[in-house]
This record gives sequence, structure tokens and C-alpha cells, in this order.
Amino acid sequence: MTLPELTREQLLRYSRHVMLPNFDLEGQERLLASRVLVIGMGGLGCAVAPYLVGSGIGQLTLVDDDVVDKHNLPRQVVYRPEDIGISKVQAAKQRLQSLNTDCTIEVLAERVDAATLSQLVQQHDCVIDCCDNLTTRNAINAACVEAQTPLVSGAAIRYEGQLSVFLNQQQGPCYRCLSLLFGEQQLSCMESGILAPVVGVVGTMQAVETLKLLAQVGAPIAGRVLLYDGLHGDWQNFKLSRHPQCQVCAA
Repeated sequence: MTLPELTREQLLRYSRHVMLPNFDLEGQERLLASRVLVIGMGGLGCAVAPYLVGSGIGQLTLVDDDVVDKHNLPRQVVYRPEDIGISKVQAAKQRLQSLNTDCTIEVLAERVDAATLSQLVQQHDCVIDCCDNLTTRNAINAACVEAQTPLVSGAAIRYEGQLSVFLNQQQGPCYRCLSLLFGEQQLSCMESGILAPVVGVVGTMQAVETLKLLAQVGAPIAGRVLLYDGLHGDWQNFKLSRHPQCQVCAA
């Protein structure tokens, strides 16, 4: 892949990235050449997207079929009271584009089917799962495994958060290996509540892992699951192996 050369203005803007060990000019150029798909523009999406745009991702595609509601505002900080009733992705695009014109932002205000999802995943270098139900998460995972596209997965409920990265390069576990361990959880933020900053903690960690993957620096948390307990300020780190009965990746 031919990387774009940074302009003088971009060198100044992203100079703190360029100064980082192992990041350098090439790391920032890789970000500018990258295409990222964010599925779900709720609390997690609203935390991850601004950092990706601000950090110089070249293209960002946002997918969500929902509209902004009043109860979203405490944790979905991209939105304003005047956005209530407006498509989340359209409101997010307007806000995010003002942060950085280097980033091309595309939006899809619909619930995508398997065929559309598969096509979208193949067009991007990394997928960030910010949705809120297991059925959609498993569908995203299947598309990512098929396309061998990295998946950065996050979840949050009450005071707790969960984070993992799945490289999907025909080795290591996939998200389905994780979901087989717990099955469908009948929990939602509406029923169980959510402390607003918890989605920020998990979403910004998703942004960190995404930028590391795309810039090719550091080590992703692949093969591990991080659990965050906001009530007690604890992080736990668990090893995740490929599930022998996984119908998606074990074959």
C-alpha cells in the first residue's frame, strides 16, 4: 500500500503522534490511509469516534439506525439537546467533521443485513463493535472472520466494561468464542442502568487499540479480555483461547 505523504500542516497537527517511539511519520501516514467502520453510535461510538477523527484516520464510516433521545445525552456526549429526534449518524457526522477535515466521514442510517454488513467489512481495514446486542455482535464477528478483518469489541453495562481485540487472521479466537461462554444476556442500559463515564472508559480504550492496530505499533490485546469494574476501580485481564466448538473460526 502506498502511504500518503504528510503535508506541512499535518506534520504540525499530528506532531505529538510523530514524536512517539515506533510511531514516527509512517505510523501517522498509515492512519491517514486507513478506513474504519464503527457500528453503533451510542455511548461507546460517541467515545471512540472523536478520538479516531482527531487522530487523523483517513475515512470513518458510522452505522446506526437510531435517533437521538433525551436519555442518551448524559453518556453519548457527541450529541446536543438540539439533536433530539435527529438521526444519530447524521448528528455525529456534523459534529465530528468540525473536528478534522482530514477525515472523510460516511454514514449509514439503517440496520444492515448480513449481505450489506459483509460488503461493508470488506471495504474497511478495521471494524469497531459498539452495538448493544449479542445477535448483531455475532453477525459482525462472522463478517470480520470471513473477510479476515480485525475487530475491536467493547461493551458496557451498569458500572462494568469489557474490551477485546480479535485479529481474525486464521489464528486465535474470534468474538463468537467469547460469546459462547456466556450466551445472550437479557440486560440493557434501560433496564439495568449505566454510569455515563464507563462507556467513555471503554470507548477510548477501543480507540487506543484501533490506533495501535492501524499504525502497527505496540501489541494489541488479542487473545485476552479486559474487564473494568468502575465501582471498585479494578481492571482484570483474562486469557481467551479459541473455543473448540466455535462454528465460526474453529473449522
